Amino acid sequence: MSRRTPPPPSPLPQREGVDPVRVRLPAEDAWATVRDHLVMRLAARAGVIDEMLDAGQIVDAAGRPVPRDMAYVPGMYVWFHRELPDEEQVPFEIDVLYRDEHLVVADKPHFLATTPRGSHVTETALARLRRQLGIPTLGAAHRLDRLTAGLVMFTVRPEERGTYQTLFSDKRVAKEYEAVAPYDPALGLPRTVRSRIVKERGVLAAREVEGEPNAVSRVESLEHRNGRARYRLTPHTGQTHQLRVHMSALGVPILGDPLYPVVTGPVAAGDFRRPLQLLARMLEFTDPVTGHEHRFVSPRVLRAWSSYEEWAK
Repeated sequence: MSRRTPPPPSPLPQREGVDPVRVRLPAEDAWATVRDHLVMRLAARAGVIDEMLDAGQIVDAAGRPVPRDMAYVPGMYVWFHRELPDEEQVPFEIDVLYRDEHLVVADKPHFLATTPRGSHVTETALARLRRQLGIPTLGAAHRLDRLTAGLVMFTVRPEERGTYQTLFSDKRVAKEYEAVAPYDPALGLPRTVRSRIVKERGVLAAREVEGEPNAVSRVESLEHRNGRARYRLTPHTGQTHQLRVHMSALGVPILGDPLYPVVTGPVAAGDFRRPLQLLARMLEFTDPVTGHEHRFVSPRVLRAWSSYEEWAK
């Protein structure tokens, strides 16, 4: 099987730790001009594309501005910088727990997305770390939900990223989470929860349905007091919102969860109160490049456990 030729390197530098957008003109299409295709492809007003072209903001692989009347070339690549949205700064630090020539392991705070997506672009763990560490090649080996705090692994060398991503897809990383949720003495923990979870595009919450289980989680109670418990959660699969869905299904939804058991109204920008009490506590794996055994543990403390009144106010 022949391998697809990798795209050429970007002729544009990063901006605020964010890569420029790369667009490949489909080989099967035949537009009159590059401009015409971009107007359709980007679903933007023609005037916006024309302004970008006239300002030299859309370039080819050599960094040359693309003129309005440039003929469509199947397979051609063009680059441009997206307009960065106004973002509320997440007022919490991202801590680096480990760094070598291959890996960076960071401890992400609540409310900070892992990678640029939608309205979260520069205020993401990836963009922040690229700026903070001066590593423009940094890439995410996996993702952690924006509302979840804890350990995230990043790769330094683009050519090694796939190798580290395979650790997660092949389930060769041991992961443990911690959560604070209501205490129910009738649950009979520890137990392993198995169910089938589906997440539909455009729908905020995932849901459990009948069928072959695709989500498996181990749930243990570590300690309890005042009607709340601290739980150790061990996911054996990686479905979207899996731990949140399973805890809700057990009747002990994680404190601060805006989706489970019911979807609540959107939180106002800049409201960082009552973060979801879910933490990616531990990552353990054998480094596929160096062979070193790694075990990382987040030192974070969930506030609903250490100071419930402060978290709940």
